[in-house]
Amino acid sequence: MTSRHARFLFLLAACVLVTGCPRPWTPATRPEDALREPSGSLELRDDGQPAALRAAIAESLTWLKTRPVDQPFVFGPRVVPAAELRAALERLQARLTNGLTPAELTARVLAEFEPLEAAGGEDGQVLFTGYYEPAIEASLTRTTEYATPIYGAPKDLIEVPLEPFAERFKSERVFGRLEGRRLVPYWSRGEIRGGKLNGQGLELAWAKDPVALFFVEVQGSGTLRLPDGSERRIGYASSNGRQYRSIGSLLIQEGAIPRETMSMQALRAWLAANETQCNRVLDYNESYVFFRFLESSAVGSLGRPVTPGRSIATDAKLFPRGALAFLQTERPVQRADGTVEWQPLSRFMLNQDTGGAIKGAGRVDIFWGRGPEAELSAGLMKQKGRLLFLVPRRTVAPAQ
Repeated sequence: MTSRHARFLFLLAACVLVTGCPRPWTPATRPEDALREPSGSLELRDDGQPAALRAAIAESLTWLKTRPVDQPFVFGPRVVPAAELRAALERLQARLTNGLTPAELTARVLAEFEPLEAAGGEDGQVLFTGYYEPAIEASLTRTTEYATPIYGAPKDLIEVPLEPFAERFKSERVFGRLEGRRLVPYWSRGEIRGGKLNGQGLELAWAKDPVALFFVEVQGSGTLRLPDGSERRIGYASSNGRQYRSIGSLLIQEGAIPRETMSMQALRAWLAANETQCNRVLDYNESYVFFRFLESSAVGSLGRPVTPGRSIATDAKLFPRGALAFLQTERPVQRADGTVEWQPLSRFMLNQDTGGAIKGAGRVDIFWGRGPEAELSAGLMKQKGRLLFLVPRRTVAPAQ
């Protein structure tokens, strides 16, 4: 490494700033357009624990080891083979030792990677929401109290990846069932609730509250608290492939909940107070999730456990899976008196999940784990901010 290059990295780490020239923002619909040179300045200061970052990187590395070494990962204008991405993450993981200051951590990241910024949505910004692992009351046998089925994936559900038919359909797939020789859409939520899957033996367990189960579907995983005090974890197995439609948006349109006060907590309260409307409102979202039992914590779309506060879900068609990212936004924190304040959130994350509602270059979902704090963040977050992805440097310099 030349002394000039060393001085550049030292100054960059000391300032911990990414700068660039302002540019017009246009929505991205292709992975080549989803990431661009950073605009303006952004402080890359990590406010999390290095141990959690190491754990998240380890899960991405485990997944990357299953990829062909020449598999391309598209970082906007850059295309990086899997072997190169894996090697850069391995070097970074080895350098994330205990006791690092935020500036030292950033310096070690920037020695291996350089940032590109997400194009964002129509306003050029990224909307950050959160998800978590809820716990619901359930039973492994049906009773009058536990009567809502939690289904595993049906045997007649057909999943068709579209990428083999055309490159433009990368990461897209359709779900359906056969009627004769025709593939038709799978049953909707309302049709499933009406009994279309009865008698197939698909029930993993039975939930006490159908609304609580609905929110487990939205989160993608959860914990079943059984009557004997034991717990079983469930996670995403498949879906009916129907389009995700927000019941929150429906209730805003109907004037039931003001837009400015909409949250998961507000939705739960309205549904509890309007039980006769529950089926109509829930069925508005025709998307339905099927589950499987998990032996570990919540699993993301890589098939690997996601790390609380270090894993994000993005649009798999636009952003490189398993890659290192950085975000800057806000998160809610509950005060001792029960009120909520918003605090800055700036952190390196791993792109390890996706979701039906996470579409476009302007949407990110942050995984928060389990418990009341995770539920608070998942329920209230709808904050704007900035998202960067870290692409391996073309010429890697040793860390200082």
